[in-house]
Amino acid sequence: MKSLRILVFGLVCILFILTAGLLNGTATAREKTAEADHRDTQQLERGQMIYNKFCAACHGENLEGQADWRKRKPDGKLPAPPHDETGHTWHHPDDVLFGITKHGLVPPNAPANYESDMPAWSNTLKDSDIWAVLAYIKSHWPTKTQEMQAEINDRSNR
Repeated sequence: MKSLRILVFGLVCILFILTAGLLNGTATAREKTAEADHRDTQQLERGQMIYNKFCAACHGENLEGQADWRKRKPDGKLPAPPHDETGHTWHHPDDVLFGITKHGLVPPNAPANYESDMPAWSNTLKDSDIWAVLAYIKSHWPTKTQEMQAEINDRSNR
């Protein structure tokens, strides 16, 4: 009888772990079903509005970022980087950019305990809003930069 309870308990634990993994995978897959399409005019218009309202104060009206964005401020944090082609935004796949925007600079997109002024926007913006902002940002990159970032996306999705 005791071994049967142990077996049932073990099966329940396995079922719980599998269910949690499936739910977590589904949430991630749900986030990835959308995309930042820099050719979608409706998405770009929405993205521009949201960017201007929530992002431009730090990242600049023209995506230029803050001055000396590679040098730490007195508080040890880095200034907001540019999102134009002079920054490193395009070096990242869309899912990383989405994750940073939604959850902030936390693992797996930053080291544990990394301090930044970049907020997590998950309580303010819908996923579709975040994708629209990313589309708006990407629409400002030169064609060659868009192509290189698309290759980074392709490699990330393999």
